[in-house]
Amino acid sequence: MQFWNRILKNLVWVFLMSSSLASSAIGARLPEAEINCGTSKYPDGVKCNKTFNALMDIMSVKMTEYGWGVASIDDRRDHHHAMYALSNCHRDLIPMKCGDCFNRARELLYNECLPNVLGQIHLDGCFLRYENYTFFNDTLNPSRDRNSCQSPRGPLNEKYSKPEFIKRVQSVISNVTERAVKNKFAVGGDRGEEEGVFALAQCWETLNQADCRKCLQQAENNLKACMPGQEGRAMYAGCYLRYSTRKFYDETAELVSTNTAGTSTQGMIVGGVLSGVAVILLLMLGAFLSWRNIALKREIKNSFGNMPSFSDKDGLHFRYELLEKATDCFDPSRKLGQGGAGSVYQGTLLSGKTVAVKRLHYNTRQWADEFFNEVNVISGIEHNNVAKLLGCSIEGPESLLVYEFVPNRSLDQMLFGKTIVDALTWEQRYHIICGIADGLAFLHEGCKRKIVHRDIKTSNILLDENLNPKIADFGLARAAAPDKTHISTGIAGTLGYMAPEYIIRGQLTEKTDNYAFGVLVIEIVCGKKNSAFTGSTSILHCVWKDYMANNITASADPSMQRQFSVQEASNALQAGLLCTQSSIALRPSMSEVVQMLTNKDYVVPSPKQPPFLNASVLSPEELSTTYSIKSASSTNRNVGERPSFYSTRSSSHSSSSSTAHFINVGDTESTGSNEPTKMGLKSP
Repeated sequence: MQFWNRILKNLVWVFLMSSSLASSAIGARLPEAEINCGTSKYPDGVKCNKTFNALMDIMSVKMTEYGWGVASIDDRRDHHHAMYALSNCHRDLIPMKCGDCFNRARELLYNECLPNVLGQIHLDGCFLRYENYTFFNDTLNPSRDRNSCQSPRGPLNEKYSKPEFIKRVQSVISNVTERAVKNKFAVGGDRGEEEGVFALAQCWETLNQADCRKCLQQAENNLKACMPGQEGRAMYAGCYLRYSTRKFYDETAELVSTNTAGTSTQGMIVGGVLSGVAVILLLMLGAFLSWRNIALKREIKNSFGNMPSFSDKDGLHFRYELLEKATDCFDPSRKLGQGGAGSVYQGTLLSGKTVAVKRLHYNTRQWADEFFNEVNVISGIEHNNVAKLLGCSIEGPESLLVYEFVPNRSLDQMLFGKTIVDALTWEQRYHIICGIADGLAFLHEGCKRKIVHRDIKTSNILLDENLNPKIADFGLARAAAPDKTHISTGIAGTLGYMAPEYIIRGQLTEKTDNYAFGVLVIEIVCGKKNSAFTGSTSILHCVWKDYMANNITASADPSMQRQFSVQEASNALQAGLLCTQSSIALRPSMSEVVQMLTNKDYVVPSPKQPPFLNASVLSPEELSTTYSIKSASSTNRNVGERPSFYSTRSSSHSSSSSTAHFINVGDTESTGSNEPTKMGLKSP
């Protein structure tokens, strides 16, 4: 089915292209019409540029997909750098030309307007505006709206008297604007023997019918000042109106628009001829383009570091309005959890299916990147222990991810937020441990690309109605070809779950997930969170001491009241110690861990190193730089900090979120300097 969908998309594209090329009546579109940059400026020019580029990257996807879009980046802690954007192509542009127009508008605003808080441009084909407030429903703005009149005299003026010419222009404009009010777009003309009058009217998609009428009526009245000139444009906050004595819009748009003035038998004949030409091209090019598209995607997918873009994904799109209705307009009563990047809501689709809708509010380029990364990495993955992505939406004011609904929310709430009466039993805990291990083994070894999650922790494990674990939140995940030994990347994740080689060198492998899994196993068995700091408070340290004393289950959660299988608990804790060893080579693979947990005849090896707690446990070969972990009181979110996928933290653990932790790395051996380099990380 997807193959034929691609065929159909390409056939439509070929038809539009061939029709456009075959029409000799199309005049050239002027490259620029009007630009306005305002006078006020953002406080930080560098931050302004970064915000603009991140916002335009989001908009670019929407413009390519839909021909219009709105988006915003608004950090609630720094409203001085809020930025909102609206862009709309004229509907007579084919997608390729729409994309070119948007890119040109983006380039001009970047070069001409930044760091001003306003940038607005009308090109003869598209409109783009950014500003520091929500302006999406603006209709008129007298201080910025412009009229442009060109070529006061021409052949048509000579042929007709001034009153006759003005009457013709007003008739065409009135016809086009009236139809545009109903459909937000219309083109048309009255064709004479040699020349004619042609017009295009469009309102932006964010306006309702009343506001569209208001804008176009004002534009129509103001363009009277251009007559009897050969051409006039009205470029307003909410609409665009243009007339000319030459045809400036795409002939295809006139043929397909309803009730177009001047669409006659001649137009129908032209349309038939163009369709015939298109059919020939369809047969020759349609299948080839689809095959080439599929082959290109396959080639990109097989190349690490060049994952397919979001717009390449098929069958994942949800309409924003559908998800808004499913969540009762994101009613607070439906909220499942809150995080720094947004919120998660319970929704009910028209089919009756319950879903979890992750609503993202971008405040940095990082969050935008992670959205597309999450879609690209997890889409198509089918496994009982991996949260299933059902779809997403990027067409509304926020971008949304749609996941399967998991009723018992996250493991940290079940594990750390319950009373003794409601505590998880050993059977439930062991079932969860085995499921997580199986899911990670699949991600590392069962997929076409090796997927490293990079943020395994209790809050990113969801539990369904049968307490089956689901690995969630793939915003930080990375994918690589199976033959890649490691990935060099910036550090991001959660302190307490991060492996030493990743903290120190930024070296990411599947064994990074294994380390986090080891911490997770020990937390599940012991019912305590691991401390991100060194010393005797670390639960890893406690379990290691019990192991050395030949009493490894002594640290098991007291709430289980010793009601557990000693053999299973011993195997689980020993597997956790194996996974948290400092050396990558000594950590078992996840498939080996699955064997340790599920195969009663499998002999679990003894760990050769204590769990990684601080630099002192690293060998000289592995410790190329000295480092320490420090904390600083802060209210700011650090680079790499991420919210839990599905839920807020219980009140008993909320205090840790107010402290920002930094890894301080200083190469004292080579430079003699004790000045650290700070890389922001998230506290557990």
